[in-house]
Amino acid sequence: MAKAIVIYYSRTGNTQTMAEIIAKAMNEADLQTVCKSVSDVKAEELLDYDAIVVGSPTYYGHMAGPVKQLIDDTVAFHGKLDGKIAAAFTSSANIGGGNETTIIGMLEAMLIAGCVVQGDPRGDHYGPVSIGKPDERVQRQCVRRGRRMAELTKKLKT
Repeated sequence: MAKAIVIYYSRTGNTQTMAEIIAKAMNEADLQTVCKSVSDVKAEELLDYDAIVVGSPTYYGHMAGPVKQLIDDTVAFHGKLDGKIAAAFTSSANIGGGNETTIIGMLEAMLIAGCVVQGDPRGDHYGPVSIGKPDERVQRQCVRRGRRMAELTKKLKT
């Protein structure tokens, strides 16, 4: 059976809320999914999952240091994430605060690792983005991303 992990770093709780919504949607779509803070994840654990979703607040247009460190730690087994399904999401304080560059940075690393990344023709194309506390629109985008991740993972991994 396919399984997934949603990993997040959050200082204010906004990114954590998004992570929990995405993980819940994935579980409700029948994909066994755990949700963990990046501080509770070792890079090697990623090898155990078919789908990996990563969320970070936007700091100066980039992912938070602990998220970057987790990604950097995967260099030790470069090539072994090849074919895993991946996605990213972010929260920030401002519109135009670097949200898309943050998501793109995470997705670039996933693509280099060989992961399969699915865009979304509706809503948040690269991944859910929240400005401040996730509102109803953001929550809907998180549910949509979770469902789409579950559907794609089940198609490709079961």
